[in-house]
Amino acid sequence: MQETSPISLFIIAHNEAHRIAACIESARGLVREVIVIDDCSSDNTPQVAKELGAQVFERKFDGFTNQKNFALSKVTSEWALNLDADERLSPELKAEISRAVANEKIAGYELPFCNYFLGKKMRFSGLNKEKHLRLVRTQQANYVGGLVHEGLDISGKIACLTHCVNHFSYDTIEAYFTKFNSYTSLAAAQMHHNGKRFHLCSVLARLPFEFIKRYVIKLGFLDGMRGLLWASFSTYYVFVKYVKLWQLEQGSK
Repeated sequence: MQETSPISLFIIAHNEAHRIAACIESARGLVREVIVIDDCSSDNTPQVAKELGAQVFERKFDGFTNQKNFALSKVTSEWALNLDADERLSPELKAEISRAVANEKIAGYELPFCNYFLGKKMRFSGLNKEKHLRLVRTQQANYVGGLVHEGLDISGKIACLTHCVNHFSYDTIEAYFTKFNSYTSLAAAQMHHNGKRFHLCSVLARLPFEFIKRYVIKLGFLDGMRGLLWASFSTYYVFVKYVKLWQLEQGSK
């Protein structure tokens, strides 16, 4: 790590021993400290992170907003950079970040994302223009939201960098559906908490549009078989999260 850097990297993780090292290594030479918030992993995620010099804190996951605010509270640098274990900084982005944090007028930066699905970069499917606010001045930022879809509330001006974070989201279909089950449950719980109700007709009417949006409007068909799978799985995601909302309503009754 770079002792004089004004940047800390933080990662929230659960059973990420197979890929957290590559994430940490991608930031080496840029950040002065690495903080890992481990959700009671059953593999050796904490040991791998510690061997690479990270500070590891164990905290039971209770939603992305709370987990990331806890991580932010552990940051001691002026700037906080958030990555997931399946994300890597490109060398070009590292160099750009090191220059960008010197700009005193900016409180946060959105980072472009290059998304990989089943081992190949997705050029379309709505995944080619993603950007996320991941680099912020620590004292001017706070996470808001619920169990899923957390966002950053930041006081100050936001800019966007040009080079990308490489996001290796799902190497296998099995890996996709492992997270799929967890994320749809969290999304349903959040909708239930917010008072949203299940209506079968509206869900069924929505599903064709979800597929057409990704596969046709966002040119998913140009991503070949992966584009078809992404559009299909994403549509199924919407259906399942609403079915789980229905299940929660039945339980309440």
